[in-house]
Amino acid sequence: MEYLVTMTTRVPDGTAEAEVADVRAREAAHSAELAAQGHLVRLWRPPLQPGEWRSLGLFAADDGDALERVLASMPLRVWRSDEVTPLGPHGNDPGLPASKGVAEFLTTFTVAPAAGTPAEVVDDAKAREAVRARELAMTGHLRRLWALPGQGRSLGLWQAFDGAKMREIVRTLPLDPYMTTEITPLTAHPSDPG
Repeated sequence: MEYLVTMTTRVPDGTAEAEVADVRAREAAHSAELAAQGHLVRLWRPPLQPGEWRSLGLFAADDGDALERVLASMPLRVWRSDEVTPLGPHGNDPGLPASKGVAEFLTTFTVAPAAGTPAEVVDDAKAREAVRARELAMTGHLRRLWALPGQGRSLGLWQAFDGAKMREIVRTLPLDPYMTTEITPLTAHPSDPG
């Protein structure tokens, strides 16, 4: 099973720089071990405020308890809190790995048609959405797609030239008129195994 983990680190005031450097070095080495074991799939940095330490990680584990053991084994956990989101399979997931050197984005989609929208209209948009997802995978834009907990919610991993291109791509989705979308630009994380 795959999980998206938002990891927020808060180093206590007064912590020596040498201690911070040591913990970060051990974290990087352990992240490489977790990647080799197949537990750490990807790491990214979302937009950050000055002084903020936050990372997004894609992890694989048999279940929530196994994931907790993986997260607890990471050296930065002494200063870090984790928000775990289980990811389910999505019928339109192309399952593609990332391409090097292309900007990545996470999208959160929530499909919620307005009251009174005929079911056949939404069903038609969903069918066209599956076709469009395959087209976007073939052009290299859509890399992964997961179902999120909750009705009509999904998470996508995309690649695009920039944020404007990503927004343009989202507007081409047949379900766009029926969903809200949150786009998170991602930057490289030094310990990303991808």
